[in-house]
Amino acid sequence: MDRTAPESRHLSTHVDRPAEEVYAYASDPTHLPEWAAGLGSSIRRADGGRWTVESPMGRLLVTFTPRNEFGVLDHDVTLPSGETVSNPVRVIADGAGCEVVFTLRRRPGMSEEDFRRDADAVSADLATLKRLVERA
Repeated sequence: MDRTAPESRHLSTHVDRPAEEVYAYASDPTHLPEWAAGLGSSIRRADGGRWTVESPMGRLLVTFTPRNEFGVLDHDVTLPSGETVSNPVRVIADGAGCEVVFTLRRRPGMSEEDFRRDADAVSADLATLKRLVERA
């Protein structure tokens, strides 16, 4: 199926912890393997503020947006093919808790099944993030 307009899914979870706490945890790249198994199992600092992640797809290069007061956790992932995927993520205050929203974008040529599989992986990662920070 040829797609001319990008397709996105907004995947989210409500976390019963203050947005500042969730953001502080999730914005630390060294915590990524603890909650984002869908991305990779290990992470280490690379050059220029970037990070390398060992993943099932091979070595990925990840660049995170600078820490900020707005709850923005955007990051770009450069795949072994050289393709870069931009991932918008937000931690949004909601009373005493917050909502974490990940915008998953369907890449050109990606099958519906692969897009669903990516959505399932992101949803599982968000559930793990929720479980970890709510235990703190």
